[in-house]
Amino acid sequence: MVSGILVGVDIGTTKVCTVICRLTGDQDVEFLGKGLSRYPGVKKGIITDIEKTADCIMESVREAENAAGMEVYSAYVNIIGAHVSIIRNHTSALISNERGEITQEDIHKVMYDFSGIEVPDDQQVIDIIPEQFIVDGYDGISDPTGMVGTRLEVEEEVITGKVTSVQNIIKSMERAGLKVDGMIIEGLSTGNLALTPQERETGAMLIDVGGGITDVTVFRNNRIEYYGTVPAGGEHITGDIAIGLRITPLDAEKIKKDYELASLALIKNNHEIKVTEAFTGRKKAVHISEIVDIIEARVNELFQLSLDAAGENGADSSSYSSVVITGSGISYLDGAVQLAGNVFNKPARTASYKLHETLDLSYAPVFGIIKYVAGRSRVRKSGCEVRAKKHQAKSKGKKDFGERIAELLKNFF
Repeated sequence: MVSGILVGVDIGTTKVCTVICRLTGDQDVEFLGKGLSRYPGVKKGIITDIEKTADCIMESVREAENAAGMEVYSAYVNIIGAHVSIIRNHTSALISNERGEITQEDIHKVMYDFSGIEVPDDQQVIDIIPEQFIVDGYDGISDPTGMVGTRLEVEEEVITGKVTSVQNIIKSMERAGLKVDGMIIEGLSTGNLALTPQERETGAMLIDVGGGITDVTVFRNNRIEYYGTVPAGGEHITGDIAIGLRITPLDAEKIKKDYELASLALIKNNHEIKVTEAFTGRKKAVHISEIVDIIEARVNELFQLSLDAAGENGADSSSYSSVVITGSGISYLDGAVQLAGNVFNKPARTASYKLHETLDLSYAPVFGIIKYVAGRSRVRKSGCEVRAKKHQAKSKGKKDFGERIAELLKNFF
């Protein structure tokens, strides 16, 4: 068994990415290997084909294993905003130790007291994020282990996931021969990577545009104020171009990436290009402005949907002071930042990442998982289950769903 290794798997609409890293410090990691496979059985963030998704996970992991020279048996995996809820919880408990010394047992007791909240029947607790501990009225404590007191309190965020979605993720991972060490909500892992500490403190909206969906996360006071999903992404822009010009989606995607424009105001030469109609095979001429007009309309709509979704759930424009755009769906389009600034009437920018030199933007979400897990003070020190590369079949656990969830949570605390 190799210790100190973290493995992240990002299951998206258009791709599955895997990254293997070694813990080298408090939050520092050394990149070891990566893998990517295309088109899993996922639509708008929902796993619709477990077998196909499992095959893509396996392909992505195998590529990363070969690069790292390791065999992977467990990993952390993402879960998106459409499938999760965040519940605030504040609980307290008396210290059980006669000497008043706070132990891990006391911390577990207070953190797992959900008596004050109601978890819906179709939801399952998948993560707990302590914001602060309070010992005899003294707050702002990140880890009370070993302190002396009579009463321990915690303010925490309880993350719940839809049982069906969680189960399908676990089943897909297990079909690929992997145990799930933990589920990380994508907005949190990407936000920690894409936003500055000041933005997370003063308030920022992170718009993460993927292929089929857009994750919208509002951070303020170093916690998530809103986390949700808009059912539109880069594929929808491609689809609109294909429909508007009557061309194939493949040609539409190529045109979108060739010109990388989201604003009519940025067109310098409105020349004509030749396209082939999908059904007739006829060639026709279209101006660049016709293409960009379609892209601009869809990007504006996507930003408006993000603004409305957050506002309808209590995170109005007063909750954040800036907007950050990320994801492979639109962040590369010139003019997207200006459009965001106009829609939100706030400063906007594209996210910039410190990734390993071999990682492109496609790997930002999964690298965010790795960095987030590395920064968790209670993450399992041994990391994920990996072994030196050997030619042997992976064993698949057959534990029931409740046991898998219980093990998943223990990996964090």
